[in-house]
Amino acid sequence: MAADHTLAWAYVEDAFAEEDDVIAQARYEAGEYGIASLSAATCAFLRQLARIAGAKSAVEVGTGTGVSGMYLLSVPGLSLTSIDVESEAQHCAREFFAAAGVRSGRIRLINGRSVDLLPRLAANSYDFVLLDGDPLETPGDAQEALRSLRPGGLLVLARALMAGRVADPARREEDVVAIRNLGRELLASPDVEASMVPLGEGLVVATVV
Repeated sequence: MAADHTLAWAYVEDAFAEEDDVIAQARYEAGEYGIASLSAATCAFLRQLARIAGAKSAVEVGTGTGVSGMYLLSVPGLSLTSIDVESEAQHCAREFFAAAGVRSGRIRLINGRSVDLLPRLAANSYDFVLLDGDPLETPGDAQEALRSLRPGGLLVLARALMAGRVADPARREEDVVAIRNLGRELLASPDVEASMVPLGEGLVVATVV
């Protein structure tokens, strides 16, 4: 059965492997910066989530070179605030957003640590938050994200399985434990309805109730 699961996951990833030229170049440039972008299948799923939710205001922790941001910004009417500590990569992302035809008024890029910037976001003001930053800061980011989301808003924790490491109880690295505990807390929280999706490196999707 495990082998069947592996084939199924690979099939899903391969189904979304073809991307337009701008996103493909952004993904390549991310690799040059040593940044692992979310997989194409993961990004397509995030775009679908945002579209189904009717998201108009979104926040992303982890701009990278703009790969996931371009998927989200393909949702009509959505505006994105994207946070990252890597200024050079974020500058690169700005150029890719422009090349993709994204109007400047729809994207706000903020350089800095999420732990410093998320608390400045207005409460109950956003429809969608994607967390793809430093795993050790992500638990605190999740609390601020939940504060900033409107009722019915979506919180998405990226890399929630960390390429399978979270599922292995023998892995006790600090970052793995942080994400494992956060995933469990979200799934058990009475304040959200959460589910886990084994796509890419895993996602936890939580709806504020």
